[in-house]
Amino acid sequence: MIRVVPPGEPPAFDGECRRKGTAWLRSHRGALRPRDFWGRFKPALADGFHGLCGYGAMFEPVGTIDHFTSWKRAPHLAYEWSNYRFAAQWINSSKQKADDEVLDPFEVEDGWFEVLLPSLQLVVTDKVPAPLRAKALRTLERLHLRDDERVIRQRREWYRMYQEGELSLEGLKRKAPLLARAVEKTR
Repeated sequence: MIRVVPPGEPPAFDGECRRKGTAWLRSHRGALRPRDFWGRFKPALADGFHGLCGYGAMFEPVGTIDHFTSWKRAPHLAYEWSNYRFAAQWINSSKQKADDEVLDPFEVEDGWFEVLLPSLQLVVTDKVPAPLRAKALRTLERLHLRDDERVIRQRREWYRMYQEGELSLEGLKRKAPLLARAVEKTR
């Protein structure tokens, strides 16, 4: 994970998502899932995250909108821009309703996590404040960010592209910033 600055709310969001969604919730109490009024704003959210998954901190070409606080826990947040995070679908599925168990990309600071070379594992650094260290470790475990084959394969491919000259260090910084930092440490 890397520090993510909350992106600004798109101008049409209030009318097209928040108001429509809030009205829908009032008329559909007990619904199993909220109606998706947020989907058309995924490109704006992805842009706000610079195309990076808020959890995996790597380029995500498709991605999904994660409701950081699950709508089942807080239905009133289902249509709130401030509750959305851009994430890889499989990571979002891993998170499910573990809102309190994982770090919010908006609270993470630079340097809290690093990729180790050559293993490509993601680890928690000593820069994570002591009160958040256990939560940071749970985040790696719950979201499979440390060493799951899915995330290692992604890191391995970005690293290969860099090593073989298909991607510059600047390009690597844009697509896999934690990996780029690991590379810089070895120079």
